[in-house]
Amino acid sequence: MAQIAFLGLGTMGRGMAANLAAAGHAVTAWNRTPRDTPELDAAGVTRSESIQEAVSGADYVMYCLADDQAVHDVVLAPGGVAELVEERSVVIDLSTISPEMSAEEAAAYSARGISFLDAPVFGSKGEAAAGGLWIVAGGARDVFDDAKEVLDPISETTHYMGGPGNGARMKLVGNLTVAAQLEALGESLTLARKAGLDLQDVLGVFAVTDFRSPIFDGVGSAVLAGDYSSSFALKLMLKDALLVKEFADGLGSPIPGTEATLATIQKAVDSGWGEENASALIKTLAAEADVDLSGAGSANAHQENK
Repeated sequence: MAQIAFLGLGTMGRGMAANLAAAGHAVTAWNRTPRDTPELDAAGVTRSESIQEAVSGADYVMYCLADDQAVHDVVLAPGGVAELVEERSVVIDLSTISPEMSAEEAAAYSARGISFLDAPVFGSKGEAAAGGLWIVAGGARDVFDDAKEVLDPISETTHYMGGPGNGARMKLVGNLTVAAQLEALGESLTLARKAGLDLQDVLGVFAVTDFRSPIFDGVGSAVLAGDYSSSFALKLMLKDALLVKEFADGLGSPIPGTEATLATIQKAVDSGWGEENASALIKTLAAEADVDLSGAGSANAHQENK
């Protein structure tokens, strides 16, 4: 079993750290701000007061941080991970960040001869808690293969995407698809409500047709229940969508659909829903159409189909 330093104990990090400990690894965790984590205490995770203490003697240093700035502050700033980690350690960044920031990390670790994987994850609160994330990784193949001992306990599947930075790039490609599905679901449910269709029946069709999606299944039923409790906050989805746009613009790759979705997300955040689930972008579409998507029944029941 490995000695692991896990940095970043947000919604995602807590689930990952607990699952690593449950798999038998010795986990020392650190967070920038004090946080009560009874689930980590119950799992046998040791808490550290500093980065230096956490990474000392670690076989793996793993972290899941909010954004580029957080990675810079924790990793690249003086007294950060890149300076303090031992040369024998393998470093794995599980954050969703820009390829440029990932490249800065890789260069800092390479300068010290330290093995590094950019390995962002797909999934949210439930998958993190259940050890069911989907990981896309970039870096040296042999490092990825050896690191499966710590990637497998937190994931349903792991995918080697090639050299350094390819994990970060794949994460943004995937985030584009996720955002498009949420936008499509919101537009579809809103149109169906305006057209007088029963939304439970609509979701029944979505569940069996050739465009079915786990996102449609899970988010669709939550929308009808009026449940926007956060598994992945809308404000973080806005951050991710902006990263996708920056990435695509830099490559000269057109993303007109994503730009429209970005506008929807921004309106939803501006409406005060940034702390709610990413699916809260759908509330913007429903509001513009003056419909209520919660509850069973058709638009006729609300006299909305005139």
